[in-house]
Amino acid sequence: MATFRDNLLAGKTAFVAGASSGINLQIATRLAQAGAKVTILSRSPDKIEAAAQGIRDKGGQCIGIAQDVREFDGVGAAFAKSVEAHGEIDILVSGAAGNFVAPFNSLSYNGFRAVIDIDLVGLFNVMRNGFPHLRKPGASCITISAPQAIHPYPLQSHVNAAKAGADMLVRTLAVEWGSSGVRVNAIIPGPIADTEGMTRLAPTPEAMEKSAKGTPLQRLGTKDEVADLALFLASDAAAYVTGAIMPCDGGLSLLGVGRVG
Repeated sequence: MATFRDNLLAGKTAFVAGASSGINLQIATRLAQAGAKVTILSRSPDKIEAAAQGIRDKGGQCIGIAQDVREFDGVGAAFAKSVEAHGEIDILVSGAAGNFVAPFNSLSYNGFRAVIDIDLVGLFNVMRNGFPHLRKPGASCITISAPQAIHPYPLQSHVNAAKAGADMLVRTLAVEWGSSGVRVNAIIPGPIADTEGMTRLAPTPEAMEKSAKGTPLQRLGTKDEVADLALFLASDAAAYVTGAIMPCDGGLSLLGVGRVG
C-alpha cells in the first residue's frame, strides 16, 4: 500500500456519496486518515452509521447521513447538514452505483431506469447540489466510473449507458467549472477484490480467477490502490489535473471487453 505524509489533507473537508461499503468507504477512510473531516452518505441508516463509526474508531472525523442519491432535494439537505458540521467542502466524491447482470432483451424498464437514476441522475444530483458548497477556488471533485464506460460489456447495457453518460458529464463539468478553480476527474476501477461489484460480475472462483488473469498485471486490484489514486486527485499534488478519466485497473482498459466475470 502506498503511503502519504501525515495530515496531507489537514484542515480540509470531504463529502463522499455512496460510501457505506466497498471502494467508496475505503476512499472516505483514506481521506479521513489524511486529516480531512469527512461526511459519508448512503441509503441505509444502519449501514451508514456503522461505516461512520468505523472511520471514527480509526481516529478520523466523520459523520454519516442516510440519503438516497436519487432524491434531489434530499441530497441538497444532506449537503446543508455536512456544511453545518464541517464547513465548506474541499473534496467531493460521487460513487453511488447500481448493477446487475441482464441481457437487453429481458431487461425491464424499471431495471434500466433504476441504474440510470442511481449512476447518472444520482451523479447530477450530487454535483448540482454540491457546487454551491464547494470551496472555490481549489475544490476537487471525483466520480467513480467503470470499465463499462469505455467498452460495451454484454449483459450490461444499462451500466454501459449510465457510466458513459457520467464520464461525459465529468468532462463537461471540468470545462464549465474550471474558471471557478474547481477540478473534476473520474476514476475507473478495474476488477477490485472484496467488492460487491466483483461478486456480482464474477460469482464463482473460476470467474474471479479469469478476471484476475484477464489484466496485464495478472491480478485483482485492491480497494487501497483505488483510494490512493483518489487521495492523489484530492490533493494539491494534482492541482493541474482536471477532466481526466483515470483507470486504476491493472491495464484492463487496454484490452477491451470480455475479461471480467
